[in-house]
This record gives sequence, structure tokens and C-alpha cells, in this order.
Amino acid sequence: MRILLDECVPRPLKRELTDYEVRTVVEMGWAGKKNGELLKLMMQESFTILLTADQNLRYQQNLQQAGVAVIVMVAPSNRLPDLLPLIPSVCSALIRIAAGEVIEV
Repeated sequence: MRILLDECVPRPLKRELTDYEVRTVVEMGWAGKKNGELLKLMMQESFTILLTADQNLRYQQNLQQAGVAVIVMVAPSNRLPDLLPLIPSVCSALIRIAAGEVIEV
């Protein structure tokens, strides 16, 4: 399972997911890519899950066709202190999510 942290997610969140292979959009050199292009690059690089705070992604892209799973973190902001409490729910979602699915936590 390869997880990509979206640009809108603080990079230090990666430290909370040590049981998984996690890369950031910036690490991959994909900063500034539009969502459609990002999803294609994810498939090419064998990423299976996108971890994002973008609540509109599911309405902008055909995620079933893209073949990746998306976990959307819903919090008051995308700042690290607001997202950290969601990590246990994210880990739970990682266990059960399948390609093409979107889970909000």
C-alpha cells in the first residue's frame, strides 16, 4: 500500500503513518499538478491511496475510473493540530478502503 499525501496536507503528518509507505506530492516532484494529472501520476507510480483535506475532489474527478482510493480528512482547517486527532480514524479507514472508494474521516 503506497499512500500519497496531497499538497493541502501538512508534510509532518507523514510521521504519524510510519506503518505505511507514504510520500508527499512535493517529494514526488508533483507540486502544482491539477487533480486529474495527479491521479494519473499516482497510477503510474503504483500509489493506491490519496490522503487529502480537499472535500471537493470526489465531485471534480471520476475516482472509480482513476483506480485510486481517497481518504478525505474533514477538520476545521488543514493545519496539523486540527488533523492529528483524525489519525486513528485514518488508520482504521486504511484497513478497509478499496480502489475507487472515498472515505471521509
